[in-house]
This record gives sequence, structure tokens and C-alpha cells, in this order.
Amino acid sequence: MRTYTRRLAVAIAAATLLFGCKKNFDEFYAPPPDLDPPIYQQLEAMGKFTQFLSLIDKAGYKPTLAAAGYWTMFAPTDSAFQNDTEFAAYLQSRNIANLAAIDSATAQSIVQYLLVFNGFEKDRLDDFQSNLGWVVDNSFKRRTAYYTGFYKDTTAAGQIVTAVASNRNNTGGVNSYYNPADNNNKYINFFTSNYFATKGLNATDYNYFYPNTPYTGFNVANAKVTQQDIAAENGVIHVLDHVVTPQMSLDQYLRTKPEFSEFKNLFNRYMVQFLPNVDATRRYQVLTGNSDNVLVKVYSNLLAFSLNNENYLKLQDNDGQRDSWTLFAPKNDSLLDYLGKILKEGYGSVNALPLNIIADLLNSHMWQTAVWPSKFNSTFNFLGEPAYLDKNTDVVDKKVLSNGIFYGTSKVNEPNVFSTVYGKAYLNPKFGIMTRLLNMELRTIITNPGVKYTIFMMPDAVLNAQGYNFNLAANAWTLGTTANDSNRLNLLRILNTGVIETPNNELAGLGTPGFSGIIGSYGGEYIKFNGNQIITAGTRERGITATIDSIKNTKNGRVVYLNNLLYFPYAPIGKDIERLGTPTTSEYNLFWNYLRNSTAYDPTTSTIVGTSPGSFYTILAPRNNAIRQAITDGLLPGTAATPNFNPTLTADKVKVEKFIQYHILDKRSIIADGRDQGSFLTLLKNAAGDPVTISVLYPGGVLEFGDGFGRKARLINALSNELSNRTTIHLLDNYLKY
Repeated sequence: MRTYTRRLAVAIAAATLLFGCKKNFDEFYAPPPDLDPPIYQQLEAMGKFTQFLSLIDKAGYKPTLAAAGYWTMFAPTDSAFQNDTEFAAYLQSRNIANLAAIDSATAQSIVQYLLVFNGFEKDRLDDFQSNLGWVVDNSFKRRTAYYTGFYKDTTAAGQIVTAVASNRNNTGGVNSYYNPADNNNKYINFFTSNYFATKGLNATDYNYFYPNTPYTGFNVANAKVTQQDIAAENGVIHVLDHVVTPQMSLDQYLRTKPEFSEFKNLFNRYMVQFLPNVDATRRYQVLTGNSDNVLVKVYSNLLAFSLNNENYLKLQDNDGQRDSWTLFAPKNDSLLDYLGKILKEGYGSVNALPLNIIADLLNSHMWQTAVWPSKFNSTFNFLGEPAYLDKNTDVVDKKVLSNGIFYGTSKVNEPNVFSTVYGKAYLNPKFGIMTRLLNMELRTIITNPGVKYTIFMMPDAVLNAQGYNFNLAANAWTLGTTANDSNRLNLLRILNTGVIETPNNELAGLGTPGFSGIIGSYGGEYIKFNGNQIITAGTRERGITATIDSIKNTKNGRVVYLNNLLYFPYAPIGKDIERLGTPTTSEYNLFWNYLRNSTAYDPTTSTIVGTSPGSFYTILAPRNNAIRQAITDGLLPGTAATPNFNPTLTADKVKVEKFIQYHILDKRSIIADGRDQGSFLTLLKNAAGDPVTISVLYPGGVLEFGDGFGRKARLINALSNELSNRTTIHLLDNYLKY
């Protein structure tokens, strides 16, 4: 008995002590008496959120919003529920008769979408939470508590599957497209005056999407914020005059729009895979008790972004706050008409198109940034091009969605890779080798619609006939059975010779009898044309004629189809001077005879000393009478009547060598096109070892060469513009004094 009494006394004492400690604990940690109530109690106290509170209750969110936490709540008033036709349409689309008939899942989605993680007053709401700190006025979105989760989708083969959206862009790595720890939460969009000012936007950008809601400088989707910055113990409340409902992603919205189904089908057939995922399947089976396997809907890494990814680029955790995707979707009839147009170029069917062509077509409609209505012309898509569309006449549907902006259009946003000169090779399987070569360097240049080009085509069949090919398995350029990089360089030289910048339509008369001339190419070499014939140093060397079969026009120039290639020469420069100067009646005869006997020339290799393969040169050969005058003036040995081509005196040999060297421009091949003016180096060096120069001028628009002694020389046009190996050869009416 005594023991029991003792134990009871101890228990009573302990209970008294514990009660006293708990009381002190509660008093110490109790919230201050003047602290604002939590969000739920605040809404109750204001008396105008009965309908919204009923949704919160039905969604099971009262415990969350009535207790500790940190949230931003966008709360629609009772009048918002009563007068909102868009909300009524939202219910009707889900076969919900009225507010009272809303099920718990729908209620949960609405409440979660209006609930943003962390509490933000208006002044902080539009600031971007970067990894390095706040970036003021750079945000128009916030991540909400709502996400879609698992759903039913249909594969391209028609199979219905249990799916989950990818929550990352597909970068091509293993599982780069899905993080099982990320729910792919949706974002809610808001529009503030500070953000609009920072981005150069105005009310018309907002009202383009929401024509029935006045822009106030603080709007959330289609709602006005009528009260802001209402403090609560667990966050901040902003009051709305409309019920903002959960927005679909670009992927979800496109699936609901049959008028854009052909565009959607391009994604589904060629750019989407449903891939199994163990983590997603395990979670689904635990949550539902269902045994289905879950497939992740994965968009190709060839695309600008994944249409179902809510997380934007995820280069920073919160980068979805400050930007979003944009998708332009052409209507079915427009897309089908356009596909028919590009298929006529050679592939014949969509199934035959390479995936990169389909990706380019889709990417021309995809932006990795928000395209605002006032910025169509200055915001560039994944291909680096603006929207070639009119926001007033070409857009038939527009929507700000959870992960991007959607524009439905009556026209295709035609990519430059299809509409420019590049497209004639790219869209035709007969020019696969040429396309591969263009992609190495020229694609970006010749797809610029602001610069005009004339391109000479290189069919695979002609290249194959010459032994050229590309071995895909070995990733090697071949000539016959030999694979080396020289083959690639040779093909690039042929290609570059046929790429001509023609800003003023300089070759508009190609194929017309009597239309002739010479013009420089991208590769620095020149081609000549006469009627329907195209001449290069290589075609002349081979004794062949390249003739024009047909010409097609594009957005930025013309493509010319030939019966042959624009070959380059293999012979050294000396061989062409020999060809020109050997006839005794030739005006090049005296120049050639001095050259071939001089110390400046190697007759074994037909090489001019000081020149090197791969470099550019201009040979300025004085005509015979000019050579005779140079002899008379003491610059060359012999007499005007009897030139001494092979002098024995060293001084005379030096005269000839210097004369020859001074009449060769080093590392520059020029013609009379006005593009090269100023002082140019020659092969001749002075006593200090520095190159001696010649001036190139155009007095009265006529090409004129000048030396340091006031002498001038002009081309004899009828006998100039001879083509050699990266070299032009001209005949002058005078000599130049060194």
C-alpha cells in the first residue's frame, strides 16, 4: 500500500510538471496575437468567397489552407462564379451541370491551379527567382500545385496506353526526357505593368488573347485582380473577378483541336515515342492498384522542345517563371497543300521524307520563347527565323496555355531551308551529296532570304559517274574505292565554284543568247557564261561544255540545272600562259617567252617561282607592243625588234624576274567588277624584303592598274578574263614599272 501511494504521488507530480512545461511551450511558440489568420479563415471572414470555399472543402484543401504553410492564392469571388461565361463553358465541356455538381477531382484541379508555391505580393510576383538571386520584373508565370499525372493516350498505331508526360526536353541522353521525382506541375500566367514595361509590351498584347477583359496592369489569365496583397498567416491572397481554370499544355490542347490534326499527326507519326518507365509504372501501380505499365510520351530530340514539358528548359530550377514555349499550328488544308508542294520537289510522299526535313518543318513553327503579338517580326524560332505571318489576318486561334502560347494559323510558316535556293537541293533526294556538302558551311549563308544567290546544282548521278560518293557507314568521302579528306575538299571546291552571290540579279539573263560575261563565286574562283554555256578553268581543261538544262526561281535567287559539273583545273598556271602565249600571233607571246626562259619559272613543273598551290593570283600580261616599250625603256633585255628572252648577264636575268614578279598580284584574283580597289601586293619584293604594290582604281568606272611612277594600264577586255587554277589572266595595254 505504501509503495502504491508513493508511485501515485510521483505520477501526479510528473503530470503536474508536464502540464506546466506544455503550457510554457505553447505560450512560447504560439503565434503573435496580431498575426493575420490563415488563407482559409481570411476567405471566410471576408464573406464573399462562399463558392470558392466550397470548392476548397470538396477538394480536401481546407486543412492545408487553414494551417501553416506559404502560398499565393488567387481567389475568385462569388460574383466571379455567377457571371463567368467561360467558367460555365468549362463546366459544360466536362458535362458538369452546375457548381454544386462539381466532383472532388475537378474541384481539386481548380483549387490547385489557383494555388502557387510560396507567398508573393504583386511587387515580387513578377520578379524571376534565378539561381543567383532576384531578377526584377522578368516573370509572368508561377508554378502551381496542380499537375496532370497519369492519363490515357493513343499511339500512332492506334493503341490506347496509360501514359505520363515527359517533364524535360529530350536531349538524346538516357532518360533525359523524364525525372520521376518531378510532377510536371503546371504554371499559371499573370500580366503586370512592370513586366510589360520591361519587355516592351502593352495592353494590345494582353487583349489579343483576352479581348473581353480590360487590361489593368495586374491580370491573371482572363481575370482582373480586384484586390491584391491580402496578407495571411500562411501566404498572400489576390482576389479575382473571374474563375481561372486549369490550362492545358500545348500537347493537350493540340489533341483537342481537330482542325489542326494533320499538324499533330506529323508529331505523332514521326516525332513521338511512348517509352516504358519503371519508376512511373511502380508509382502508378501503388497509387491505383492497377497492373498497367506506364509509358512516357517522349518527343524527339530533333525538336525545339517537348510539347508536354511544363518545366521549360530547366537550365535553372525556376526558369519556367520567365519564359515559355510558343507553337504555331497551321490548319489541315493549309498544311496538306504545303506538303504537296514540297513533295513535288522529289520525295513523293511524307513517309519518304528524311526525319530532319520533317523536324525542320515542325521547328519552323516552334519557338523556345514567348512570341507576343507585337513581336512576331522580331522573335526568332528554333531555326532562327521570325514568324512570316500576319497576326491580324493569318491567326485563327490563340491561347495562352500552361507551358506556352498557341497560335492556330491559316498558313504554314514556311521555313527558309525550304523556300530558298538551299531547298532545291534539300528537298530533292537526287541531290543528297550536294546537300551534305552545303550543310558543312553554306546552309546558314544561302538560307538567308535577304541575300540573293544563283546556285549551280550538283546531281548525285553526275557525281557518282565521276566516282564520288559518301560512305555513310564509314562516314567517309570516297572517290572510287579510295576514302580520304581530299575527296571532300575537291567536292567543296566544285560546290563553292557554283555558289554565286547575285544581289542585283547579275545572272538574270542566263540562258539568253548573247548574254555573256564573268563573275566571281563563293569559293573565290570565277566562272564565265555565254548564252546557255557555263565555263570554268576545269571544264576548259577537260574540253567539255556545261550547258543549262533548266532554271528555277526561289525566295532568294535562282538554281541552275546543268548537264555537267563546274570542274576545277589540275594544271598549274604556267600551262595556261603557255597555251595563250605559244602562238606567234598571240598578244601574250612576248610575255610568255620572257617568262618561260626566266629564273622566275620552272619549266619542268610549269610553276612560277613564288606561287603555291591553293593560293589565288592575277596575271597582268602586257601586250606585245607594251613589252617592246618596256625593252626600249630599259626594263627588259634586248631591243624592241629583237627581244632577248634568254639573257646571259645576271643583271638582265634579274630585270626579267622582277618584271614578271611585278605583273603578278599575290593571293588575289580580280576581274573588272568594281569589288577590288586599293593597293595590292605583287610577287616582287623590295630590298627590305617587303612586297611591292600595284594600285587598282576605277576612274570613270573603268578598271585601271597603276605603279609607283604614275604609269597606268588598262585591260584589253576581248583578250582578258582568261581562267586558270585559282587565277585570272589579263592582257594589259601598257606595262607597269617597278
